Amino acid sequence: MSVNGIHPPPPADPAEHADPAGALPAPLTPPRPPVDLAAVEAHTRHLLVLLGEDPDREGLQETPRRVAAWWREFLDYDPGRIATVFGHEARGEQYVLVRGLTAWSLCEHHLLPFRVEAAVAVIPHGQVLGLSKLGRILQLHAHRLQLQERLTSQVAATVAEVCGSADVGVWMTGEHLCMSMRGVRDDGARTDTLCLLGRLRTDTALAERLHTAVHAGRTR
Repeated sequence: MSVNGIHPPPPADPAEHADPAGALPAPLTPPRPPVDLAAVEAHTRHLLVLLGEDPDREGLQETPRRVAAWWREFLDYDPGRIATVFGHEARGEQYVLVRGLTAWSLCEHHLLPFRVEAAVAVIPHGQVLGLSKLGRILQLHAHRLQLQERLTSQVAATVAEVCGSADVGVWMTGEHLCMSMRGVRDDGARTDTLCLLGRLRTDTALAERLHTAVHAGRTR
């Protein structure tokens, strides 16, 4: 399954796709080589020189090492277990909605941070995902060079994969420093993205109820 698609077929039994420790299914985490600390440190020192700075002056001597350590901390982030599910037979129409999930990511176009606030809704089918796992899934995909549009669909696809429900919605609002501190320099700009899967794509009344619930109490 491609996490970039917005129509992931959910597995019949998520347990078949996750190991006993609750690790992410292999197709969702393509291998990436670890950060080369020594190379990143050397290139950061060279970048400082190209920017007209003296990397040996007070205040910059440890900067290349700190920058390299930060890249490793960010890109090699481990979200922990994300596949903890519990049996649950819903009675009547029921959905699970978690709002207020937040994460920082990096715009792949400018290597500048952006911050997102997300809400995730799932219609359970025989089981529910541990609520904290929704935040972990968001962090998993945010800790890389990203686009908000891709991040939104990846979160939705992973939630659908792990919890075994095709009926998933993800709402996301982002503040991008590539708009706030460069270019147009618009501090107030916010970007909204949405990914609806399964029934949430076809049942407009349900989607509207969830949209209202997601935005209830917002001041913006």
